[in-house]
Amino acid sequence: MSGGVDSSVTAKLLADQDFDLSAVFMRNWDTRDESGTDKGCEWEKDWEDVQRVCKVLGLPCEMIDLSRQYWNRVFEPSLKQWELGVTPNPDVWCNKEIKFGALLEHLPATARSETWFATGHYARKAWTISDPHHADPFLRPKLLQAFDKNKDQSYYLSSISEAGLHRALFPLGNLTKPEVREIASKYHLPTAERAESMGLCFVGEKSKFGDFISGYIPPKPGPIVDLMTNKTVGKHGGLWTYTIGEKARIGGMSQKMFVAKKDTITNTIYIVPGTNHEALYTPALRIRDFSWVWADSPPPEIYSRSGFRAYIKYRHRMDNIMCTVYRQVFRIRIQTPVTHSGSITSSPINPRGVEIWFDEPQKSIALGQVAALWNLEGEWCLGCGVITKISPAAR
Repeated sequence: MSGGVDSSVTAKLLADQDFDLSAVFMRNWDTRDESGTDKGCEWEKDWEDVQRVCKVLGLPCEMIDLSRQYWNRVFEPSLKQWELGVTPNPDVWCNKEIKFGALLEHLPATARSETWFATGHYARKAWTISDPHHADPFLRPKLLQAFDKNKDQSYYLSSISEAGLHRALFPLGNLTKPEVREIASKYHLPTAERAESMGLCFVGEKSKFGDFISGYIPPKPGPIVDLMTNKTVGKHGGLWTYTIGEKARIGGMSQKMFVAKKDTITNTIYIVPGTNHEALYTPALRIRDFSWVWADSPPPEIYSRSGFRAYIKYRHRMDNIMCTVYRQVFRIRIQTPVTHSGSITSSPINPRGVEIWFDEPQKSIALGQVAALWNLEGEWCLGCGVITKISPAAR
């Protein structure tokens, strides 16, 4: 439980069923690192709300401090990515590394196989037979989009392992946010009117992201260059201060300029005029290590020349984008006799790498973003990976 209305209603729905139920609150961020004191910490208010709801429902609850694990497994790796100028998504990795990672690891080993783990995520789960033609078929879990597409959080859950999904429950999957609020009000839950939290948990809603990150990453000034003229038109304080597609805050320009490219070697940010400049678009992307929810069973079509047809999202709350997915093949140039000019041959297929081509070029894609895939029905989330390259050479 987080202290919000979603997890409160989740607890209420489960309390009305025949479960041996208890609540756990994760403390993921140690504010002492920021202010030297716990006074006024946001986590304290959250923990108080969890305890108030559990008192109403008659549930035992406990707080588990996972701030060290969050720092080591989510925040510090994200810091390194920001410093390199790429755009990580800590919320996706928090679900994998903390909620469905460190928290489950905290359970006694003897209890893990007997424990179901419920969250207030807006997502659904279904079961399907692995292979009906197999001699020993078994049921496997599928991660599905929520009924309320405006609140669907399957993108944030796309990194979950099959083992984690197997034990997961998503009681809010068939509800809308107004219905959740209505349930909370009907049963007089203390969090019924609590405002929805937004943004990264460690930044907080009162801080600006740039100001927060600058406390951890030292300035690294570099040039801002007009990609069309190759002229330096400004300076930046670090590659992390701008994201791809963002409006560049530069005075004296004849028109609005937007970030199209970052060069980590020269520490340069390149900008272009207008929001629809061709340099802002890319036809394809690559993911070096794609993590399928069913790790041993990627769609067999990706091995074919025609590839696997799917939907992709590389940001939360964006429309489904049609694409074709291929196994990534590393191409290397080998030396040949003098009578030949050299040729390209293919090395073995990278078992975890994929190459994704959009039906139409897409705008403002940044390295480090998480790209998740769904089947053509748009309901079944298949997995995700971190974008490691954009605009590869034509197939």
